[in-house]
Amino acid sequence: MATRNFLTSTLVAFLGIGLVFASVSKNAFAHCDTLDGPVVQTARIALEKGDVTPLLKWVQAEKEKEIRAAFQKTLAVRAAGAEAKELADMYFFETLVRIHRAGEGAPYTGLKPGEAVDPAVALADKALEIGSVDNLVDVLTKAMANGIRVRFQHAGETQKHADDSVAAGRDFVEAYVLFTHYVEGLHATIKGSGGHHGEGSNGHRERE
Repeated sequence: MATRNFLTSTLVAFLGIGLVFASVSKNAFAHCDTLDGPVVQTARIALEKGDVTPLLKWVQAEKEKEIRAAFQKTLAVRAAGAEAKELADMYFFETLVRIHRAGEGAPYTGLKPGEAVDPAVALADKALEIGSVDNLVDVLTKAMANGIRVRFQHAGETQKHADDSVAAGRDFVEAYVLFTHYVEGLHATIKGSGGHHGEGSNGHRERE
């Protein structure tokens, strides 16, 4: 029962945060492996202009030759008609994003629709778009504070009855583990120990 009440409290506490995330402009930059993301958006413009240069910043230097070759091949196929253009563009998007993610030490799992973007990433890109990080800081700070408070309250309540019975003691231990692991995870993130989507270990290259 205690665990069920805790989960209900957690859901309520974060519902407001989720609504804030959902209000992020659809025009905000998206994640790098989505069709609405900055990598693909840059590729669309580059293909229309016939200039590969703006794309090269998304790949490591040793992969530049491969991207240039794929770009030229795509331009040639695009000239064959609308259907060929669509297929050629998708081939190039897939190639570019795959190489980009490999350079970041992350696996490529295919292109995703824009709505697959993590809300926090959308807020981060929105911050860059408008030139202000204040809203991002405010939303994430409140979410973190609420997460700590909810878990702390649950652990504190179950601790009061931890010695009443074995079952009550187990409820406390479960709440204690949830609380301390949450705080530990936040601390690890603050220290910057997390990688690119939890993958890789390439220093500053681990970020989008």
